Amino acid sequence: MTVDERAPWGYRWRSSQSFIVTAATISLFSETFLFGFIVPILPYMLETRLHLDPSQTQNFTTTLLTVYGVVSLVSAPFFAHFADKTPSRKIPLLLSLAACASGTILVACAPTVWLLMTGQIFQSLASSSVWIVAFATLADNVDEGNKGKVIGTAMSFVGTGIFAGPMVSGTLLQLLGYWPAWSAALFLLALDVLARLLMIEPKKSASAGRTGQTDERTALLNGENGHVSNTGKPVPKRGFYRIMLTHPQILAGIFNTLIMSVLLSAFDTTLPLHVRALFGWESLPVGIIFFGLQVPSIVFGPSIGSLRDRVGLRWPTVIGWGFIVPLIWLLGVPGADLPWGRLEHGGEAVYIVAIIGLGFAFALLRGAGTFQMMAVVHDLEAEDPNIFGPYGGNSRLSGLTELPFNVGMIAGPLLSGSISETIGYYWMNTALGEFSRKLTSRKRV
Repeated sequence: MTVDERAPWGYRWRSSQSFIVTAATISLFSETFLFGFIVPILPYMLETRLHLDPSQTQNFTTTLLTVYGVVSLVSAPFFAHFADKTPSRKIPLLLSLAACASGTILVACAPTVWLLMTGQIFQSLASSSVWIVAFATLADNVDEGNKGKVIGTAMSFVGTGIFAGPMVSGTLLQLLGYWPAWSAALFLLALDVLARLLMIEPKKSASAGRTGQTDERTALLNGENGHVSNTGKPVPKRGFYRIMLTHPQILAGIFNTLIMSVLLSAFDTTLPLHVRALFGWESLPVGIIFFGLQVPSIVFGPSIGSLRDRVGLRWPTVIGWGFIVPLIWLLGVPGADLPWGRLEHGGEAVYIVAIIGLGFAFALLRGAGTFQMMAVVHDLEAEDPNIFGPYGGNSRLSGLTELPFNVGMIAGPLLSGSISETIGYYWMNTALGEFSRKLTSRKRV
């Protein structure tokens, strides 16, 4: 640093790894929070503010949420590609957050259904970009030795956002009204923007920390052959997705994320209707059930991440899938017509035990696919720092991790709803359990 150069205010903590990881985690939390935030408010918006016939509420709700998922699915690879072309994560994320806030305001103020849908599409595009850049920022600043702990902690906050969004919006709407409810979402986005403005990324050149010093010969070889490995030999240029989608561990991570997403969205679709018909449980008990599914992941996420750092990923993941298979089957037993008879007494207790067990099994599995894929990318870049270009491949990695999750969120409700209506809840759970069993026996992580 020269005499004329002065470090910005708070440079040490603003550029610290812990603050950058915290800022990225706040962004990830805000996106999961906003995804479910609108669900409890939608009926009020459609019926009271937009004067839609109540008979159409379910159809429009399903359409809006499906559009959100499809837009995120389609747009993620494009945002990821361009995000990896820029050396700074801060500016793209600030722009994405501004767009997300604009979409949120448009949704809240929409005077017609079509403007509401337009705002939802705009918000989905911005949220997809925020998620990709925030995850890439997280991946850029994770130490190899603490990777599991950091990812586990981040996923705990992500899990909190999944149920906190609907809970906060529903509570504020009922107690304080429509605009106070939306003020919570806008406050969170403002906090997110503030964290982004405070964050100072460590300065690095296009290839700092990745390629080291290069000479003219290396530059020429890079231009002609794509990149040069650490051995000094030219390597033919291969695209990021071609490398990833031919790597067996990446495929295992994608599969893990896809099936987790299918299972979680299947619960969202079938569980409330099933327990209401079978046990007469209304919204409060159903809310407690979903809370129970999330709590173990939130509480034990950092501990399980530390366990992965010590013993590896494979056995915790295999054990988690091993428990899920019988627990999903057990979930379908109460109320089912089985050869040995119906479970007349104690069905509620069996169901609750299965739910609690699934919560702990999900805690072992949540983030496993992301952890695996991040580890592969880090290993490949350690072997050849220029393999994914001068700024790395973490944004495209983020888009790749989001892809199976979004596919699962779309496919899960369609599959579970159709199977449950056609052959029953018990056989739907049996099919999901069998699918998980085959996954456990074949996957290698």
